[in-house]
Amino acid sequence: MRNILIAAAVSLLLSMAGTPLAIRLFARRGYGQNIREEGPSGHYDKRGTPTMGGTVIVIAALIGYFTAHLMTFFSSTPEPPTVSALLVLFLMTGLGLVGFLDDFIKIYKQRSLGLRSGAKALGQLIVGAVFAVLCVQFPNAYDITPAETRLSFLRDFGPASIGIVAFTIWVLFIIVGFSNAVNLTDGLDGLASGATGVVLASYVLIGNWQLRNSCTAALGPNCYVVRDPLDLAVVAAAVLGALVGFLWWNAPPAKIFMGDTGSLALGGVIAGLAVTTRTQLLLVVLAGLPVIITASVIIQVGFFKMTGKRVFRMAPLQHHFELKGWAETTIVVRFWLIAALCAAAALGLFYLEWMPKQ
Repeated sequence: MRNILIAAAVSLLLSMAGTPLAIRLFARRGYGQNIREEGPSGHYDKRGTPTMGGTVIVIAALIGYFTAHLMTFFSSTPEPPTVSALLVLFLMTGLGLVGFLDDFIKIYKQRSLGLRSGAKALGQLIVGAVFAVLCVQFPNAYDITPAETRLSFLRDFGPASIGIVAFTIWVLFIIVGFSNAVNLTDGLDGLASGATGVVLASYVLIGNWQLRNSCTAALGPNCYVVRDPLDLAVVAAAVLGALVGFLWWNAPPAKIFMGDTGSLALGGVIAGLAVTTRTQLLLVVLAGLPVIITASVIIQVGFFKMTGKRVFRMAPLQHHFELKGWAETTIVVRFWLIAALCAAAALGLFYLEWMPKQ
């Protein structure tokens, strides 16, 4: 618990203090947001707002996590970083770098599109494949690896392994899907920050619960076979702290945008936590808002190709409500509430199997 508090506090302070410095630096260098012409007209006022704020989130989270572990070396029981946590941080940082390249090209070429879709997808796939393969390595003293080649919901399920190839493809689907889902959610000031924040807060609770009911501590019918549950909670807390500090400046009206640097990194970290905590399918409910927003894009594109007509005035879904006349802050707050309800439902499902059976 001490590491969780230290990681969250350090990353929060660094992010809150570092973001205004980034705003001034990016503004001085002209690292401003370009706005797509076909977007809602109200977004033109945001043109030139500093972007790439996700760099602050990633750096603050990394410093917060490693500071928490560094502090333990001054105690009687040092706690070095764990493999599971380092893998999730690698995934976050790797996808953040892909997003950084995308953002930088947008700024350098002064256009709303950065990396070509193929190059962007390739970067995500390379980082994701390395993560997936390494996740089934590094067994601990109890022969538990950061992940197993199995599907999971509240824990791993199924009679047997699906094999390393199928598992890698499945993990890549999760990583690419959720990193792009958070990217689609990042369309209004503070929307992606708040939606991802409730997911990270949930993983702090999940990691703590898995630690208290770990099969390595007390074998029981519902115990969890998770390699490093507490340290995964520390990762979630570090990123959450950095995200809250950033949201202070990203809330409407935003002084800075996270850009693809932030959205891809955040999508990667929640995907990585889902794989390493063995809650892959639960993430669909836990991150329900990004899933709904992504589904709106799929429905819009698919229906238009089949019929030539649109279901929504514009996709992603948040822009549909903008064009209906909803104020941006109204959409953001209401979508935050939806995100919180999805997270609460997922946590309810997670704890359901521990309810007394009549």
